[in-house]
Amino acid sequence: MERKFKKTITFFTFLLFVIFSNNAQNDKKKESLTYVFNAIEVQYRVQFNYAEDTVKAIFLIPPDESLSLNESLTYLETQTGLSFSIMSDGIVLVKPKESLVLCGYLKDKDNSQPLASATIQTSNNFTTTNENGFFQIKVTNITQPITIRFLGYKTAIKWFYQFSKSDCEDVFLLPNFQSLSEVVVSNFITSGISKLNNGSFEINFSEFDMLPGLIDNDVLQSVQAFPGIQSINETVSNINIRGGTHDQNLILWDDIKMYQSGHFFGLISMYNPQITQTVTLRKNGSDVSYTDGVSGTIAMQTNQSVNNNFNATLGINLTDTNAFVDIPINQSSSVQVAARKSISDFFETPTYNAFFDRISQNTEVSNNANTITNTDKTFDFYDTSLRWIYKINDKDELRINFINVYNELQFNENALINEKEESRESNLTQYSIAGALHYNRIWNNNFQTTFEAYETDYKLKAVNVDILDSHRFLQENIVSETSLKLKTNYSFNEALQLISGYHFVETKVTNLDDVDTPLFRLLVSEVVRTHGVFSQLGYRSANGFSNFNFGVRYNFIEKFSKSIWEPRLSFSQRFLDFFTIEVLGEFKHQNTSQVINFQNDFLGIEKRRWQLSNNNDIPVITSKQLSLGLNYSHRGWLFNIEGYIKHIEGITAQSQGFQNQFEFSKTKGDNRVSGVDVLFRKHLNKFNTWISYAYMDNTYRFKDLQPNYFPSNYNIKHAATLGMTYSLANLKLSAGLNWNSGKPTTLPISGNEIVNGQINYEVVNNSNLEDYLRLDISALYNFELTDKTKVNVGASILNVLNKENQINRFYKVNNDELNAINQHSLGITPNAVLRVHF
Repeated sequence: MERKFKKTITFFTFLLFVIFSNNAQNDKKKESLTYVFNAIEVQYRVQFNYAEDTVKAIFLIPPDESLSLNESLTYLETQTGLSFSIMSDGIVLVKPKESLVLCGYLKDKDNSQPLASATIQTSNNFTTTNENGFFQIKVTNITQPITIRFLGYKTAIKWFYQFSKSDCEDVFLLPNFQSLSEVVVSNFITSGISKLNNGSFEINFSEFDMLPGLIDNDVLQSVQAFPGIQSINETVSNINIRGGTHDQNLILWDDIKMYQSGHFFGLISMYNPQITQTVTLRKNGSDVSYTDGVSGTIAMQTNQSVNNNFNATLGINLTDTNAFVDIPINQSSSVQVAARKSISDFFETPTYNAFFDRISQNTEVSNNANTITNTDKTFDFYDTSLRWIYKINDKDELRINFINVYNELQFNENALINEKEESRESNLTQYSIAGALHYNRIWNNNFQTTFEAYETDYKLKAVNVDILDSHRFLQENIVSETSLKLKTNYSFNEALQLISGYHFVETKVTNLDDVDTPLFRLLVSEVVRTHGVFSQLGYRSANGFSNFNFGVRYNFIEKFSKSIWEPRLSFSQRFLDFFTIEVLGEFKHQNTSQVINFQNDFLGIEKRRWQLSNNNDIPVITSKQLSLGLNYSHRGWLFNIEGYIKHIEGITAQSQGFQNQFEFSKTKGDNRVSGVDVLFRKHLNKFNTWISYAYMDNTYRFKDLQPNYFPSNYNIKHAATLGMTYSLANLKLSAGLNWNSGKPTTLPISGNEIVNGQINYEVVNNSNLEDYLRLDISALYNFELTDKTKVNVGASILNVLNKENQINRFYKVNNDELNAINQHSLGITPNAVLRVHF
């Protein structure tokens, strides 16, 4: 993987070099105005006197060296609109002219048709274009941008010096290619959450209000606010969308598939909330350009526009310190960088201790033989994210993304051996590194292409020592994936759109088990390559009431010579003004899954390892899903109900996490889920209240197990949430109550628990743990420190009632005695945040 990573870094470095070289070549004749001033000062022995803000944004071709000083200043005045006055002491005074007027004709870039009623705006004035596209506007400060907006076209930001000062020249806008998706319901749960007409949900964190228990915009915690989505063990590394396992979720960060989800091995999302702008959630009806994710898709996006103003944030909470900067490189390029680092190196907070105790419950970190003590337990994590956008010209745009995430757990095993104190270190590391390139080209008003390429690498490594037997067990799980995608978008008209493309994915999974005493080494490495061709037709009526998307994706898996056809459907129809009916359907497949070979693998902390399908005992997983929904939204009231059926084939017993009589079973089967998701919400002035409920019937079928049919390990029959937010100008308060019926469990038969040294279980998953109940609260206060500096101060408490919720129970036999082992949720867990925005 390291060799592949080096190749990836080399490729991106070369690419950046080429891009910047080409950019330099294209702009080599234009120089900054300060550069021109310096050259004229040397040539004519004068000195320019000016305010830095007046000239910093101006670039132009320098005047010819053969011109006299007065001719050079006249040229500069014509090009910049500034006033140049030569003083008696050889000083040239530079200042804006008191009154400047710009004019032009706004037109379509491709057909040169005039654009009427477009908005032209400066910081002080605005105007609109007439039927010929003509505009005229007064400019009071040449350093301020001129913004040009027109519906259906990309917003243009221009500067005074870019306009002709003698003629009313043509100004061109490019059409803004967007999908036909529109908002059906805004503020679906709270502010910033919308339901779209293609069946998906979108969270816009720039408009996001607050959710109970959260003071940071934790992406994977936020999606659990939707009915039908929860984590069976409170972690973001085990999110269950309509009863599916976590490995059945397609998680994308700027279109890069990620194989790791969280810090603290699942208690915190690993995606930095400061750089993540939007999140799209799809339970069903996926776009044909997506592959994998038979249960659902969580797609995160950074800001997709070039920023022309520097901004930054610094923050600290009770788990980490973080920073974010958005830096404009020039008018057509900007870069965003975000980073987080745990604070446990400096001090341990109550939040850190609660998280550490939670992840280490009933693992080798907390439990060991009586003669062994574990000491020096430490946990560390960090992440870095980068997004660079370069608008090469009006038609071409390039975006590069990079993300690096790391988790490490260490502890020492200590024992007295031959009357001598000995100590050896065990550790667990989990990290991901990925990079992507996106190139977008608008060919004309109707046609656009996008090319995407990414490399994503994941590695889980554990060194587990047995100090008494001088034994070392090394385990590794490595995933390396390369993806290439070409996507075209053709608009026949405003109502009809065709998306087509080709997608290639190569996935390599390596698993290593290495024991030093007795010597044993097993290394298995497999590769699967998949080719996908897709096409989807989208229709939207003129009034926006009818929306229809239908497409087909064809997949060919090289290794198995296997063809898979996947139709996708989304349809919505608005009627009686306030009602919308929705039909969604999809077929999907995936080649990867997570399995558990032994419960103590990887120290028992992150015991799941990724594996590839072999089309035999580990089949390709396929799914079929259909849903029907109804929305009502009027005067702050919202009612949403959606019923669904889902059938997943090709799951394995090892991927389901059994800890009963089927713990070591290796067989394949299928999963059938049906259910209903319901949401009521009322928005009244500053209050927002919602109640959600999800009913689910989730069953397995394994023909080689007895019984063949039984409840799924993820069969949470009933789940409900009551939430409330209250927002003032600077203060936000939120509280929420989460309840669900207990997780299925298998009990030993009472009075006959052990037979021949083995646990004698009842019918599998015939019982349930106790109901789960948790109350969370949070508060956030915003204020201005200066005109350009804002501060956020917040606090939250998870599990305010400190309820000891059981999230798992299993049994072990020790000296012919049955021991019940319970795992519990987080207890009362406080957190606080301080964030400064510059």
